[in-house]
Parts: sequence; structure tokens; C-alpha cells
Amino acid sequence: MKSSLLFAATALVGGLVSPALAQVQQLPPPGQGQGQGQGQGTRVAFDVHEGTSMAVSVSPDGKYLAVDLQGSLWIIPAKGGRATLITDYFNDARQPVWSPDGKRLAYFAYRDGGYDLWTVAPDGSGATRLTTGAYDDREPAWSPDGKMIAFSSDRLGPGGPSYNIWTMEVATGTLRQVTTSPGEDRMPTWSPDGREIAYTSTRGAQSALWATSLADGRERLLREAKGKIDAPSWGPQGQLAYTIFDNDGSRLEIDGKPVSGDENVFPFRISWRPGASDFYYVSDGLIRHRVGGRLTTVPFAAKLEVTRPDYVRAKRDFESTAPRRALGIVRPAISPDGTRIAFVALGDVYLMSSRGGVPENLTRDGAMDADVAWSPDGASLVYTSDKGGGLPQLWVRDLNSGKDRQLTDMTTQPLGAAWSPDGTRIAFIDVDGRWGVAGVCVVDVATGAVTRLQKTLEQPGKPSWSGDGRYVAITLSYKFSQSFREGTNQVYVIPADGKGEPFWRLPEANASIDTRGGGGPAWSPDGTKMAAIYEGLLKVWPVLADGTPAGPPRAYTSEISHFPTWTADSKTILFQAADKLKTVNIETGAIVEVPLDLTYRFAKPEGRMVLHVSNLVDSVRDETQHDKDILIEGNRIMAVRDHDPALHASGARVIDGTGLTAIPGLIEHHAHVQKDFGANAHRAWLAYGVTTVRDPGSTVYDGMEEREASEAGVRIGPRIYATGPLLEWQRVYYKMGVAVSGPAHLERELERARLLKYDMLKSYVRMPDLAQRRIVEAAHAMGVPVSGHEIYPAAYNGVDETEHMGATSRRGYSPKQGPQGRSYEDVIQLFGQSRRVVTPTNFGALIGYMQQHPAFRNDPRLNLYPQWARASVLEQDGMAANLRLFGLAGGLKGLKAMFDAGAKVTAGTDTPIAINLHAEIASYVDAGLTPFQALQSATSTPAQALNLDAGTIEAGKLADIALIEGDPRQDIANTFNVRKVIANGRLFEMQELLATARP
Repeated sequence: MKSSLLFAATALVGGLVSPALAQVQQLPPPGQGQGQGQGQGTRVAFDVHEGTSMAVSVSPDGKYLAVDLQGSLWIIPAKGGRATLITDYFNDARQPVWSPDGKRLAYFAYRDGGYDLWTVAPDGSGATRLTTGAYDDREPAWSPDGKMIAFSSDRLGPGGPSYNIWTMEVATGTLRQVTTSPGEDRMPTWSPDGREIAYTSTRGAQSALWATSLADGRERLLREAKGKIDAPSWGPQGQLAYTIFDNDGSRLEIDGKPVSGDENVFPFRISWRPGASDFYYVSDGLIRHRVGGRLTTVPFAAKLEVTRPDYVRAKRDFESTAPRRALGIVRPAISPDGTRIAFVALGDVYLMSSRGGVPENLTRDGAMDADVAWSPDGASLVYTSDKGGGLPQLWVRDLNSGKDRQLTDMTTQPLGAAWSPDGTRIAFIDVDGRWGVAGVCVVDVATGAVTRLQKTLEQPGKPSWSGDGRYVAITLSYKFSQSFREGTNQVYVIPADGKGEPFWRLPEANASIDTRGGGGPAWSPDGTKMAAIYEGLLKVWPVLADGTPAGPPRAYTSEISHFPTWTADSKTILFQAADKLKTVNIETGAIVEVPLDLTYRFAKPEGRMVLHVSNLVDSVRDETQHDKDILIEGNRIMAVRDHDPALHASGARVIDGTGLTAIPGLIEHHAHVQKDFGANAHRAWLAYGVTTVRDPGSTVYDGMEEREASEAGVRIGPRIYATGPLLEWQRVYYKMGVAVSGPAHLERELERARLLKYDMLKSYVRMPDLAQRRIVEAAHAMGVPVSGHEIYPAAYNGVDETEHMGATSRRGYSPKQGPQGRSYEDVIQLFGQSRRVVTPTNFGALIGYMQQHPAFRNDPRLNLYPQWARASVLEQDGMAANLRLFGLAGGLKGLKAMFDAGAKVTAGTDTPIAINLHAEIASYVDAGLTPFQALQSATSTPAQALNLDAGTIEAGKLADIALIEGDPRQDIANTFNVRKVIANGRLFEMQELLATARP
């Protein structure tokens, strides 16, 4: 399923084989050299002398080294010197190895959306792809005679699922599977005589090194380790080198003996000089050469380029109260008779005619409502709501009487309800106590008795019933291996009586349903068809009674589509088409738009307030001001003055902040807003002083609904900056991700982003670098930033922001951090020279924070969260916690270096539990930032990144203010002590925010 259409115009350019190699021609950054007004920026070039997560290989003659600095291949004289680039920036080329004759380099590269094996001449000419297809091939190793390449691959496909070792005959391309273990076999190396291949394997509780004989397939255990053993490399005399990572760090061993001292050794195969006992490897970001016991460092300089983007930024309107069109239309469902449509928007359940018009608000309350579905007779609706207080539950609305009844109790967290064909049961997914994990349940409509069909699944999609009521189908990620979490979204069928084993149904091998967050499948009521979204299009295929595909999926739309639902006669499907609702007749193909007239007004407070505070830190100047009055009109700060009692007699509302310190409302720059937490999570953000939340990835339309419910004042909480789904490529992990199938699908997603007015775009883990370049071009034309996990060529492409310093990488290791969370000069300069935004998300920061402040465990604000979420805060001990602290220390050192180099650090946590933001800010002080600088990371700096008039307390800014006890400049932990908060000019007392908390 890999597509090369997007990349056909880009070719590798080489030169002559000589020490003076030709420089590769590069595509310009998006918008440059193309006559476009958007996407322009400043290109900056600079030298780096260290590499993060870099591998090295020495040529057979010992004269040259090949390295994979930041995803490109470079050649360096073995004695040191300037590195010469031999591939362009868009390959994500990794772990080069020289052929025994020195004429070719083998490597694996992610050119067009999957890792394949490639070879290239040392001068950069003749780049050749050796493998293709839907699978990832990695970590090549030449046989001693140069006739074969061993590599690891998941090419057995989903259902295995594991990596195995394979070989390829270079001359013929013939493949042979070497290992067949159910474990993950990776990182092959050949024995000196070419008779065996050694590799890492995860069999049992410990990682180990194994070897397989090519003659008879017999396996033998070579070495085990308590830590993670990796990167075996057989030497010319049969020595076996490898790396070990454990609580003591990352080190190199040879035949059981440590050789690297206190170096931070990168987990890649060392490169032996042929016929000799000396070798090269990378540690501490440097190329090392060991001869016997003598260690030398090979100096190098490599030129990298970044782009500082310059484009006109879109700006949210927080002034006008004119009607605004609602775009966050969530899960619209057509009635069985096809006459009505129910959906959730602006926090409530709405009902409208299928001919269109102005919908009726059925619930009209401050609760969080979600996922409405019809009963088979069309007389009732079921939906999720937290109107009963506490966790969201299932509620049934009788449409004749207008009365609601609660169906489930607090033992579940139900979402995605779907009524059985006979009307007696409702299936739903139940978040059961771990992030992203949910079970599948059915509840008896008459009694409320719940039966769990599946206990723990990774982020399942919405249930759909078979026509005979015997099965429930969901989408689930069908993984290729255990080494990497991504897979394709496929149909998973569960017996509805709880008996028998679930089974997979694959409508199209290696093709993915777009998203588990509303992409289907939707089983037709007559049980003969399924509908789902593939390639951004609505497709339908015939099925047997148990969901077995009886034909290929066929497209019924040509525009971006989402969330199909059927009428009872199985002839009509309602679907979302970007910012519209449409129906399609399956028999005729006729598509009809359903006009929807739903608007809201921005909730802008009126009147004047005077806030008197004893202390003020405005996040502009590094000083604490005293005895100040803050004048607020509507939702904006009009002035900040010395305290004047006369102002308090002016008729304005007076807020007494005596004894308190005013700081800007905090900005959580990375948190995914989740419906299963209910409205209480929004209250909790305010209670912890958070007045703005940036959500860098959500299921389609949910982010828009969250944003609009906040703007309309329906939902008490912070303002939301939102995007749509994580833009993935063909494989996907998160429910909120979309598996983009190719360039045409990507264009559909970009058009939906424009129409729904995303606040940002997220280019995710498996998005190819050239496709990311297109995302940047489109996003900057919309005036919005692009973010993602990547660092390079993201910095060259003009990607505005980077999420996480560690976290997921398609490589299995981070190009931003080496072992122990350490970053080196290349990473530091890429952030510093680009001046880009980085949100580190220091996972593990809460551990030390709670250890330093044990009284925070009794914080009543935690009672706004589910019990299992509270436990994630309170249970911060044990081995896992210690490992996180161990990795955090190295990350903090890199964070300080990036900050000093010019990176813009913004505080975000990747969790909806707001206490983590205070721990995150405190960790920046541990890293060496001043308390004031740490405060700015959650106030003025993210406000600038959002193009938001907030983040400081000064005239003209939005009135977002947290009133705390203590001075954060003296002790950053004082940000935790929130007593009152003003958000968008509205005052919230703590008692009001905690009113719905449950001990």
C-alpha cells in the first residue's frame, strides 16, 4: 500500500567517487522557490560536531566512515574532518553498513511511508531500493562474501505478529526467512565464516542474544542480560560485541567484559575494521575509535539547515458576539425511518429533520453529552452524559415523553453506545482504568445489568451490531509486530453472548479503515453489508452473517467522509462530508446534502471588575509587584495600577485578592481532551489555574465541539485550541489517528482541516518527510502551525513545533534523545537555530514532585477525576518510577541547553490530569531555568505560540488570571496553590469548581 506518487519528482544526486564528494541538491523548504506568498522563511545553516542516536560504519579499507546523522547519510574521513552529505534530507536513512568490497552502502530508509532496504554508492550515486511492499525492513548487515544481506522484517504481516531475521541474495532479490520464533528478532550480525547469524531476541522475560545456523536452522543462546541487550556485532576473530542498557546506564561489552567505562553508548552495532581488532562506535554523541585499550575520538563537522518560518498567522476571535456557525457536529445518526437526525454539538444532544433546518436542543444543560444512538423502533435515544454528576453514564431519552433515565451506574465509563436489533441490549465501550484501554460491554435495557464481552482492548472503536444480533463488530488496530505499536484498523468481531472467541475480518489486506474514532464499520441492519471510511471515502462491501467479506469495498463518495449510519431498510447512509451532512442512496448512488442551521454566540462577559491583589507577577518582567489593582472590562484587562481605594467605590465589581498573588492563567500546551473524563476534567483545569488548553490531536469533530462548547460558555472550563486527528500514514496506533492512505487522501484531510478551521495540524509518527513538507505548505497557507514528534528534516521543512523530547518514534529510538534521555549538539542546535517551540512533556516529573510535596496527595481537586486516574497520581513509587526519574535527569540537562540556545520551551504534559502541569513547570527549575522562566513556559511563551492575547497580565490582554498563595518566583511549587481563577473575564471560586467532585 505504499505510494510513491508524491515523491516521484525527487531524486538522489551523486557525484564522482573521490574524497571530494559532490553536495546533494535539496528541495527547498515549503513555499520557497515556488512563487508562493505563504510559507516563506529564513534559512539558517550551521555546523554541528555531535550526533544524537547516530550510527557509524568504517569502510573496508579503513579510510572513510559512514554515519546517519539526523536521517541522512554522510561520509567522513576516518581521521576526522568535514562530513559530506550523500543523500537528501527526505529519506530518514538509518544505520549504514559498507559492503565488503567498499563499493556500496546498505541502509534502511523511510522514503515513501515504510522502511525498505536501500543501497547507494559512497559518492551518493546509484541509490537503489532493494525491497518494497507493505512491510518494514530494517537493520541490514552484509554477509562476509558480500552476496547476501541479512535484515529484520515484519513481512509476515499482521497476525504473526513479530519481527524475524531474513536474508536477501543481492544479485537475485531472493528472500529467505531465517528465524521463526514468536519473539521479536532484530539487529542481525554475521559470524566471520558466514555460517551463522546472531541477533537480539525478546523470548521470555529477558532480552538475549541468539544465533541461528543457516545450514540447518538450529538456534543457540549466546548471552542473556538483566538489562536490555542490543546491537550484537561479531568481530573478525569471533568476538561478540553488544550494548547493554540498565539502571547503570548504556555501555558496550565484548564477550562479557565492559569496555566503555562511563560513556553513554548508543545502541547500534559497532563497526569492526576488517581483519583487525579495532572498531568504531558512537557514544556521548561522538565517533569513537578503540584500538586495544586506547580510545580516540574522530572529530567531524556537518552542516545542517533549518527554516524559521514566516507567514501570516490566523487569530481566534474573542471579541465578536455575532452568531457563529457550529462546526463540531459529533456522531450524527439517522433515525431508522430516515426522517430525523440526532447528534451532539455545543455540549448537548440535538434532533432535527433529515430534510434539514434548525435543530432542537433536547438536553440544554451544562453536562457533557456524547455519542447518541437510535433505538430500532425510533422511539428512544441512548447517549453518554455526566448529568448525574461524576463519571459519564448511559442515559435513555424517551422521545414521546421527553423523559430521561440513567441506565448504567458508576462501575462503568461508557462511550459509543449502539442499540441491538431487537432493542433489548445496548453495546458500548468501557474505559476500564488504564490510558487508552477499554472493554466492550452490553447492558440490558430493562434491568441495567452489564455483561463484559471483552476486558481490555487498546482503544477500540464504536460497536456495531450484526443484523441477527449475534455479533458486535468494532475497529481495532491489527498490529504487525510487538516491536512497534502501529497497525491497520480492521474489523474485530465479538460474539454478543460472551461465548466463543472474537475473530478478525479484513475487508482489504494491508489497507486500513481511516480511524477508529468514527470511521466505522457500520453493519447494515439487514446484516448483508458493512460501511466504513477508507482513503477518506465512504466505502461499502457485502458480508456474510458473521462479517466475512463477500466482496471488495466500493467507494460511494469522492469527498472526505466520516461516521456512516444506516436507515432501517439498509438503503440509505448518513455521513459527514467535511463541514456538511449528506445522505447517499446505496442503490442509486444519489447524494443529497442535509442543510444544518446551528449557530452559537461567543460568551463574552459584560461589566467591570476591579481585582485587588497583594502581589503580582505579570510574566513580562522578572519581578514581584505589590499592592496592585487589575481593572477588567468584559473579558479584557484594561489597566494594571497601584492600589487605589477610590476604584473600589466606582461601582465596579470588586474582587478581594488580599494575601494572594496574581499570575497569568496557565496554558497547558499539550493535553488531549477526553470525553470519558466528563465535564469535571474541564472544571479541574480551572481549579488548577489552567485557563487555556491546546489539544494537539483528537477524534474528528470532537476537538471542534470542545472548542465551541467552551466558546459558547456551555462548558465550564478553559478555552480550547484544537486540531483534528493525528495525521498518520497507512499504519496507525491511536484511536484519534487517521491512517492516511496516500497523497490524494492527504489532500482530502487538508481540505477538511481548512473547512473545520483547525487551530493547528499534527504530522504524526509515520508521516513521511516529503508528505510532512506538503502538510506544512497547506497549514501555513491556512495561517496555522504544524507540530509533530520529528526533529529533522522537520526543522528544515518549517515545522513550527515539536511534541515531546522522548515518546514514540517510528525508528524504535528517538532522534531527539539518546540513551538516558541525553541530547547532543545536533539536537540542541536544531532547536536553538530554528527558534522553534518544543513541548518536552517530561514524563516522570510528577514522581519527584509528589515526593517533594507529599501533602499534595490530599488535594481535594483530585476528586474531580475517576478513581483510576487519581491512582495514577498517587501511586508514584516502585521500579517503574525510578526508571522514569533516571531517564528524566538526562532530559533536563538537554532541555536547559536547548533553552539557552534559543528554543522556545512550552509546558505540556500529554495528560488531562492538571496537577501534572505544575510538576512539569517545576521540573524546568530542576533543569536550571529560573522560576520566572519556568512560569513563562506556561504563560507568555505558549500564548505567543498560539497567537493568543493572553499569557501576561497587562493592558489589552484577555483576563486570564490565577490567584495563588505564595510567590512563584521564590518557589515555583506555589503555582499549585490556586485559590481563585478568572478565565475570559469570568471569576470562578474554588467552591464552585469543586461542587461536582466525588471523594
